[in-house]
Amino acid sequence: MKQWIEKNGLIAILLAFGLSFMIFSNVFNSSSSKQVQQETTQAVFRQTDEEKKLKQISDYEKRYEQQLKEALEAIVGVGEVKVIVNVDATEQNVLEKNAIIQKKRTMEEDKEGGKRQIEDESTDEKIVIVRKGDEETPLVLQTKKPEIRGVLVVAKGADQVQVKKWIVEAVTRTLNVPSHRVAVLPKK
Repeated sequence: MKQWIEKNGLIAILLAFGLSFMIFSNVFNSSSSKQVQQETTQAVFRQTDEEKKLKQISDYEKRYEQQLKEALEAIVGVGEVKVIVNVDATEQNVLEKNAIIQKKRTMEEDKEGGKRQIEDESTDEKIVIVRKGDEETPLVLQTKKPEIRGVLVVAKGADQVQVKKWIVEAVTRTLNVPSHRVAVLPKK
């Protein structure tokens, strides 16, 4: 064996160096592949959050559409109705905040008789957190429904002026939407 090492010493050293290089590069490479896997799973979860928001918006729109359709079809002179409601965003939670307001007023007079008043006001707001066991959640004061961008109503009988006025009035009062955001068109 000694004779072989003496004859092929340079080859043995290169072989050992090559093996150690492959082992170390494999160790460092596996940690970077774990980072890539974590980044891809986070991206997938972000997509599901956006999909949940879109589903919530769609659910609100469908609920409004169904309620309006039923109500509008009950109006005299209105036949078959198709309603499309466009909702701005998902519902919004209004959170409770602790506010610390500091006001500071300073009056200065210089030697020459000049006077000046300096007012400084600072506000520090922090969200109130409620602990339930191990969980910490913000204190929600109220949940606001999403705003409605616009409403389209296509109805049989909407070609009559009085029926169209009734439909616009019903939609504006039901959804608290200004009349310029409501379109009423006659159906074939």
